[in-house]
Amino acid sequence: MYTMKRIGLISDTHGVFDDALREFLDGVDEIWHAGDFGNLETYQAIASFKPLRAVFGNIDGADIRGRVKGLTKFTCEERRVLMTHIGGYPGRYDARIAPMLVSEKPNIFIAGHSHILRVMYDKRHDLLYLNPGAAGIYGIHKVRTALRFEVDGSEVRKMELGEWPKSAIIRHVM
Repeated sequence: MYTMKRIGLISDTHGVFDDALREFLDGVDEIWHAGDFGNLETYQAIASFKPLRAVFGNIDGADIRGRVKGLTKFTCEERRVLMTHIGGYPGRYDARIAPMLVSEKPNIFIAGHSHILRVMYDKRHDLLYLNPGAAGIYGIHKVRTALRFEVDGSEVRKMELGEWPKSAIIRHVM
């Protein structure tokens, strides 16, 4: 018997884990991070906030690469998940990832890196493709983004988008 899991999905934090992200992710059971933490302090802040599944990104150093892999596969409820930082997107998958989509047959494929939010169904590989965009303030994106959703058995539902100005890190003063 499965129990529904609430997931927060972020990527490309580049050293930012502020109150806006904490508030958006407060009600989730797990955080999945698709790479580019930016520094060890950000990794540790996220890992101490909620259970964390993660991959390292191209800007992450040995301190983070020693804690997480560049690619991870796991099962959440009845969904097989494959997550990496640089993975491309449907129709333009990275050459290292395309064969894995055939051999591993994930139900959900997650990538970061592009800083472009994408939620797509890939008919060819029968999978849900997720890229949460960038949660940090550095890069080409215009707004900071994150996703949260539920995985209930074999269903992915209640997908929600968090969106914040790129111009500022949000901290609440008591």
